Amino acid sequence: MKHFVVIAGNIAAGKTTLTQLLGEYLEWEPFLEAVEENPYLADFYGDMRRWSFHSQIFFLSRRLAHHRQLLERPGSVVQDRCVYEDAEIFARNLNLQGGMSERDYRVYRDLYEAVISILPPPDLVIFLQASVPTLQARIVKRGREFEQDIDPAYLQRLNTLYEDWIAGFTGCPILTVPTDSLDFATNADHLRLIVSKITDRLHGQEVVEFPLG
Repeated sequence: MKHFVVIAGNIAAGKTTLTQLLGEYLEWEPFLEAVEENPYLADFYGDMRRWSFHSQIFFLSRRLAHHRQLLERPGSVVQDRCVYEDAEIFARNLNLQGGMSERDYRVYRDLYEAVISILPPPDLVIFLQASVPTLQARIVKRGREFEQDIDPAYLQRLNTLYEDWIAGFTGCPILTVPTDSLDFATNADHLRLIVSKITDRLHGQEVVEFPLG
């Protein structure tokens, strides 16, 4: 049976790693977050409030196109980051922090909601839950220079937005993975546990819990 699964989570939550591992383990096609040149990015960094709307519309259009393409794939697919995160997390954060005006955000949101209302959802959202200290440790470990100065308060704001979004999301089933206590990158037993929980959720099990510790 074909499945379309997306993986959501904060910076350094482990989205790309889990996407690749699930692709190998389940023989699903992994779709990693596409790095595309945003023609508004330089303008955005020069004048965030003026260009945030244009930049976010570009990202949203690309994510929507990828979502549509993946729905049409003949086999099962697991995607690194989903269309919902652009609006629910990053555009929302821009608005809350004053980087996008209320007028621009309202127009952006109206467009997003109109498209999402007719876009078929994935079969499952896997939410990688991680505390700020865990995220910081992973950021240091992976060593990307441009990430090293990320403000912990920024990571916490994003975490709060993720939790709020997940709490109210009804588009499809959700599997929340507590990554503070699960190291699927190096522990094969943890990966197998996550795979078993994904299978349970895809087969309709309503309550799926991970052991603590």
